Amino acid sequence: MEGFLDFLNYFINAFPKLLEMTYEHIGMVFLGIGLALLIGIPLGILCTKSKSFETIIITIANLIQVIPSLALLAILMLVFGLGFKTVVVGLFLYSLLPIIRNTAVGLKEVEEDAIEAGKGVGMTAFQLLTKVKFPLSLPFILAGVRIALIIAVSVATLAPFVGGEGLGREIVSGINVRDDYKIFSGAIFAAGLAILFDSLLGLVQKRLEANR
Repeated sequence: MEGFLDFLNYFINAFPKLLEMTYEHIGMVFLGIGLALLIGIPLGILCTKSKSFETIIITIANLIQVIPSLALLAILMLVFGLGFKTVVVGLFLYSLLPIIRNTAVGLKEVEEDAIEAGKGVGMTAFQLLTKVKFPLSLPFILAGVRIALIIAVSVATLAPFVGGEGLGREIVSGINVRDDYKIFSGAIFAAGLAILFDSLLGLVQKRLEANR
């Protein structure tokens, strides 16, 4: 009980600092996810146009995904140097696979009746994509974004190893000085962030599915 009270006291005192680290963490995650959406969605669309393109794109994205997080960040550090840029590029690369795959799956799952209805009113291929296929595939794409966000939040905790900021700074600092309170505090905030993002996007996804 005494240990818990000591931890609670530390947590309360460290709260402002942890909140600042959370903002840094969110900034890195959102920028990485934003870049992944800009590149991943067009690649997902391209996957639906050609089986050959799909095989190449998904294979490359899979290969990136299987590289250990710290190893990938270390490789990127050689190119981009220490700091923010390396972390964001790493998060971008790790977020690509679920966004590409779910975009491709979502577009393929659009009912043929909806496509035929669009063709029946004279829509072009581009109009079919933007006004029929893409809106109907949004729940699938959002599911991919949910997965990408969870991955990004966890990978971002490794940022201090390559000169980055965020909640990982508290965790790594705790490991270095063998301070359990620091480790638990950073881990609680990072886990809470992942749960919050997942819950919010889950609500949006259910709303979109209900309106399909």
